[in-house]
Amino acid sequence: MFVAITNTPRDYAWGSATAIPQLLGTAETGVPQAELWLGTHPGSPSRTPTGTLAELTTLPFLLKVLAAASPLSLQAHPTIAQAVEGFARENAVGIPLDAANRNYRDELHKPEIIFALTPFRALCGFRPASETGAAIERLLGAAPGNAALTGWLDRLGSDDDIREVFEWLLSRGAGVDELLAALVSAAAQVDGPHYTLVAELAAAYPGDPGIAISLMLNLAELEPGEVLFLPAGNIHAYIEGLGIELMAASDNVLRGGLTPKHVDVAELLSVLDFTPLPVPYLAPTAVDGAEAFQPLADFALLHVTGDASVALDAEAILLCTAGEFSVNGTTVARGDSFYAAEEPTLQISGHGDLFIARSGADA
Repeated sequence: MFVAITNTPRDYAWGSATAIPQLLGTAETGVPQAELWLGTHPGSPSRTPTGTLAELTTLPFLLKVLAAASPLSLQAHPTIAQAVEGFARENAVGIPLDAANRNYRDELHKPEIIFALTPFRALCGFRPASETGAAIERLLGAAPGNAALTGWLDRLGSDDDIREVFEWLLSRGAGVDELLAALVSAAAQVDGPHYTLVAELAAAYPGDPGIAISLMLNLAELEPGEVLFLPAGNIHAYIEGLGIELMAASDNVLRGGLTPKHVDVAELLSVLDFTPLPVPYLAPTAVDGAEAFQPLADFALLHVTGDASVALDAEAILLCTAGEFSVNGTTVARGDSFYAAEEPTLQISGHGDLFIARSGADA
């Protein structure tokens, strides 16, 4: 069974007005088109010719086309256990599900992957204290003896200090405002992608602690076709670029800056993983003529560029971003998206870029 689906892109302020229309061959609207949701999430269920996809099924994953023209908020997502506990706790005290200060809107986790379609920048996970310290020392080269920068460096003696320093920054502890001013001034005099980002963030969110926090995080600069995996507890922020995002169908987001939205410092601290990690690239495996990205059992993203025979054994969403394919006799061309079910195998012929999001199958 194949059902054509569509949706209206979300007009979040950070979105690009042109990237999604240019990718899919759709009309520009003059307003940002930040995310195109393909799935059954109640926030924006996909439409079918007769209604909504949510009337046919409930998918445990959500496929998105994401177009960031400016930075998204620093954020992290809980584990399932943390989500279950937090959801029950907020229900017990009567916080409405749609309240601005609600942290947990469901009982699910929200791991996600992002497949870069263009050069794509993202902050993702803490880097070692030694790397951040070296970055601060370069700033001190531009501002010798600056007390605020020196104090930050002194606080960050080892990886064990990352949590405390993060909390100090996010809580706007003593000296943070002075540090932010010194950081922005010094970064303008130092070359490098992290320092360029400091200037960008300062222009978009002046005085936000996230400006300093960005220097404590990995900065990933993806080339088209590269993929990141962002599990529970990983602090991250997409900065700029166009990509295909696949995630568990949850709406649990704990923010940590670079946003006018609700920031709950204590709750964010309770879910974050402060262990320094390298950039979390996700390598593909070859499956049935496709490259497959499956970091966990919840979902898999398959990328098909030519003829393939893909075992499905699960519900799926298909999205074509370039070229044209025949899939079990159905034409899937640039800009088309379909819900597929009861199709044990997808016999695919053609050329271009076809993305298949599926659940519950081993890739």
